[in-house]
Amino acid sequence: MTGIREGRPGDLPALRAIQEVVLAEPWQELLAVAVDGPPILLVATGSETEGGNDAAPNDAAATSNGPATPVGYALAVTDGDGDAGYLAELAVAPDSQGGGLGSALVDALVERLRDAGVGELRVTVREVDERAREFYRDRGFERRDRIADHYETGDGLLLVREIGGENE
Repeated sequence: MTGIREGRPGDLPALRAIQEVVLAEPWQELLAVAVDGPPILLVATGSETEGGNDAAPNDAAATSNGPATPVGYALAVTDGDGDAGYLAELAVAPDSQGGGLGSALVDALVERLRDAGVGELRVTVREVDERAREFYRDRGFERRDRIADHYETGDGLLLVREIGGENE
């Protein structure tokens, strides 16, 4: 069973391992702070069923053997006004990719931000990363801006998804 829950300090070693393998330019300091808040840290745990994603945003993510091991996470911050959220990192362990965990994490994050009255979610991707651009496009994000030299290895694209927060 897969679940999505709040991150906690005990998740840090597993999340760092995912971060180091998946992300080209990980932000280790933000992840370390996020396990204690206030950045939003949602963690995907467990395993996918073959039929697709059975993630439940409010799942306690515990099995009869104890808390499930993190296999992915979404880390987001909000601006000072609470009008926009920024998805700083989204990572799923390589052996858990392709089963809908990334989508489930984005959906849970959007729900959380909407409930908090946030009106849009932003993310920056590498301009040359067609896979990431397609992933976010399929989840309702639209290109807003090109950011020269955003990454050590090139330019970025700012993508935005309106999420209908209370502040609209």
